[in-house]
Amino acid sequence: MEALDGGWHELIAPSAGPGSRYQFLLPNGMRVPDPASRYQPENVHGPSEVVDPASINDAAWLGRPWHEAVLYELHVGAFTAEGTFHAAAKRLDRLRDVGITAVELMPIGDFPGRWNWGYDGVLPYATDSTYGRPEDFRLFVEAAHARQIMVILDVVYNHFGPEGNYLHLYAPQFFTDRHTTPWGPAINFDGPESLAVREFFIQNALYWLRDFQVDGLRLDAVHAIKDDSPVHILEDLAQHVRSCFPDRHVHLILENEENQSRFLERDAGGCTTLYTAQWNDDVHHVLHTAVTGEGHGYYADYLGDTQKLGRALAEGFAFQGEVMKYRGSARGEPSRQLPPDAFIAFLQNHDQIGNRAFGERIMTLAPCEAIRAAAAVYLLLPQIPMMFMGEEWGSRSPFPFFSDFGPELAHRVAEGRRQEFAKFPEFQDPERRKHIPDPQAESTFAAAKLWSRFNEPDNREWLEWYKGILSCRKSILPLLKEVRRGGDYEAVGPGAVVVRWRAGSDDLVLAANLSGAPASGFPRAPVSPIWLEGSVSEQGFSPWTVAWWKTEPRAGEGRR
Repeated sequence: MEALDGGWHELIAPSAGPGSRYQFLLPNGMRVPDPASRYQPENVHGPSEVVDPASINDAAWLGRPWHEAVLYELHVGAFTAEGTFHAAAKRLDRLRDVGITAVELMPIGDFPGRWNWGYDGVLPYATDSTYGRPEDFRLFVEAAHARQIMVILDVVYNHFGPEGNYLHLYAPQFFTDRHTTPWGPAINFDGPESLAVREFFIQNALYWLRDFQVDGLRLDAVHAIKDDSPVHILEDLAQHVRSCFPDRHVHLILENEENQSRFLERDAGGCTTLYTAQWNDDVHHVLHTAVTGEGHGYYADYLGDTQKLGRALAEGFAFQGEVMKYRGSARGEPSRQLPPDAFIAFLQNHDQIGNRAFGERIMTLAPCEAIRAAAAVYLLLPQIPMMFMGEEWGSRSPFPFFSDFGPELAHRVAEGRRQEFAKFPEFQDPERRKHIPDPQAESTFAAAKLWSRFNEPDNREWLEWYKGILSCRKSILPLLKEVRRGGDYEAVGPGAVVVRWRAGSDDLVLAANLSGAPASGFPRAPVSPIWLEGSVSEQGFSPWTVAWWKTEPRAGEGRR
């Protein structure tokens, strides 16, 4: 290859074309894949394949407004028995019929082995070959759009996986020892020769949005992206995206443990300037602790705290600068000024299920009436709801952590997973830890396969319930759209809250008793509320009762 300015090297190969396979030959004789490979037919260690860059050109599809989003997170490999884009596309009619308007795919960038959550990818431009070719992904996106379903893609810009990343051998400038992350040296976004590194990831974002016409990206764990530049890479990337797609609905989502509302601000007209929304872990934690009573780890900061329950539902973040005991430091920024659709609310996601030792879903941890009450809260919130695959029919199948690394890593990953839980009281006994599923075992991945278990007696009852409540959400979208800032909340008892949001000339009211005991002190609900889960009497709200209604603001409302 010919050396060019700026550290680049080039070789023009006139005979190469779609289907040609190639590798880079290093001075020591080692052959490595193209770091911007579009496809790896023989996995991450093999040759790259030249792919026709033809993109989707559906000028009629401009996406959907964000307030219409009902998200559905899925893992392509575990969503169906086949684990492919083609098989997943066949299930899209089911999702549309439930009321899903956007699917959020866990990362599809090429990873080592036959199965992986996707966060250990090493070639971020290449669709993993176990899911299908790039052309298959384009067909999946086209199929989703034909059903008015958006596609959001999870991307990982905070680290590379531990196997199959060869960049350090010939482009050590990609990494820096100025910062560290949980995965080792940080990616170099702010040091010498970082311009090409920044461009590599910015172009990756534009690639998925342009060549595949996905409707948005979810950036994983951005709190682990270290950048002291005058313009942070998150701002730089978002500004590029906004300028390149001014006429499309493009949604950028963050996972950000720091709860930095600055990235979510709107302009004077209420339009997104950088990021559309953030996964709201605080809503998950207040709902999860309410229905399960669990208080270990970070749940200890939420268990039994009705003020945090109300604040997370009303304002987005439960922590807005206060010290979190679990961390021992302050967390979060003020968020009340943001519109609620800057937050994504959920009762389950891949992390909150899969980070448990056995990957248990909420259906196995709490009573059905408690789960429905919590779901009735988050599915009708002015925040954007997100379900995890199988939730809509009450799936009880686990979603454990799984990976398929080579021999050098396999044992370390399995042992590391079990040691991770040694600090929890229930896993002090080494014999107990031996029962934690081995991430490397094929049986662990097989246990996560979803649709093979759609045969439980109450599946259809759950499915009809979710269809009903999502139909209700669709009917009140004009009202939800009018809520442009956080609401007011009041704790009326343990686990019992009232939240009001200003929605144009009306108030949207949530009254929820998320406890196993009756509660009183709620405003008087109308005879025909928007939604009632549980039961209300003159004495108050029964356990696990949730009511939503709309009312014109007025003083001196009766209470019961």
